[in-house]
Amino acid sequence: MSQLDQYDAALLPAGLRSRFVEGVNGLRMHVLEAGHEEPGRPGLLLLHGFPELAYSWRKVMAPLAAAGFHVVAPDQRGYGRTTGWDPDYDGDLASYHVFNLVRDALALVARLGRREVAAVIGHDFGSPVAAYCALIRPDVFRSVALMSAPFDGPPAWPEEPANGDAPAGPDIHEALAALNPPRKHYQWYYGTRGADGNMRNSPQGIAAFLRAYYHVKSADWADNRPHPLRAWTAEELAKLPRYYIMERDLGMAETVAPDMPSAAEIAACRWLTEPELQAYASEFARTGFQGGLQWYRCMTGVEQAAELRLFSGRRITVPACFIAGAQDWGIYQKPGAYEAMQNRACTRMLACDLVEDAGHWVQQEQPEEVVRLLRRFLEA
Repeated sequence: MSQLDQYDAALLPAGLRSRFVEGVNGLRMHVLEAGHEEPGRPGLLLLHGFPELAYSWRKVMAPLAAAGFHVVAPDQRGYGRTTGWDPDYDGDLASYHVFNLVRDALALVARLGRREVAAVIGHDFGSPVAAYCALIRPDVFRSVALMSAPFDGPPAWPEEPANGDAPAGPDIHEALAALNPPRKHYQWYYGTRGADGNMRNSPQGIAAFLRAYYHVKSADWADNRPHPLRAWTAEELAKLPRYYIMERDLGMAETVAPDMPSAAEIAACRWLTEPELQAYASEFARTGFQGGLQWYRCMTGVEQAAELRLFSGRRITVPACFIAGAQDWGIYQKPGAYEAMQNRACTRMLACDLVEDAGHWVQQEQPEEVVRLLRRFLEA
């Protein structure tokens, strides 16, 4: 990848700057910063999810800086203007394992001249990365805020049957495929070779694809009425929207296209204006989605699960909180995870807040409330 320029200042809210940090675990990492003018401020590290960027934190960074913090949000490995990552489906998949993403975060903290940050804050797929940062290095990541994706702890060791064979158990993918109409889980779809091309080269164009994708997972989509699921079964998972449990023969571009918002709805969308949408579209048109999709391949693969069992039974001991939109199905997409996060995975869970009039993109849909909740947590 060729080196890229920082963001034009006109793209960013007042008080934010774009720059590059060299030598971050093999990456030239693009970051957004706020509160950088005064040395000695406590640090906050903000980790985005999919399909997002450091830019996804733009609405909360300056207010958090105004509260006295040095706020840093990177384009993570596989995203945006950060370079040095492998973009190929058949490339170095191990570099996207969670442990290496934690190394990225730890290396960035070190390259910023810090020994610790006051909090690591992760949204969507940034949430489990933030969780493992806090679980593995609590001396560096002194508290953790998880957003939109509950963390239910490292995977447990599988129970070994008496005969020593692998447990048979029902196959969830076969069960989903047996539904009428046949279905599939989006996370495993994201691990397929064709997922990147389906979204990157969608017939409606990448900007329209992203507009529909962001819309359908937001509170603007009236059908987002989440509730807990009883079990990890095909019948229960089928209650999730089709952007999670997809029709088997459709890609994500075709899945979200019917829910493209109208021109009037787009004009009324204050949390994602057309210029802001174009900031995402231009980045993903250049990079594609494969870097972020590699994260899903790791998450659904046996190799990463085997690595993570090194920490099986270990709990997050630093102060923690959870924030999500009340209209976000992500809270319940893994049955029992929301409850396990509070009861088992975190020993010092100080707050779990569901923000009204927000879906999955909570820090963009309701930034003022997210800032209020984060400040309350950080001041506790």
